[in-house]
Amino acid sequence: MAEREVFTVIGDPTRRRILELLRDGERSAGELVVALDAPQPNVSKHLRVLGEAELVRVRVEGPRRQYRLAPEGLRDLDSWLQPFREIWADRLDALERHLDETNEE
Repeated sequence: MAEREVFTVIGDPTRRRILELLRDGERSAGELVVALDAPQPNVSKHLRVLGEAELVRVRVEGPRRQYRLAPEGLRDLDSWLQPFREIWADRLDALERHLDETNEE
């Protein structure tokens, strides 16, 4: 999936919240409905979009569907973010040097 598509998918606050909830482990669609305090059809729609984007996986367990993160789907996003992490790391290193110099005076 292209980075732009991933950004479009996670641009929705409900989908981001679903990803946050799944960060702690697998959850059923019903658990997500309760946690989000949202109608089941809406949550199902968001789960479908996240699944199509390969950001979540579903496991059928009898009549229930269990959802979990698909970390490999976040690789493109992680790759895109890496240069920005480097910028922040450089800035934080510069701040640390500045504070060290200030403390020495």
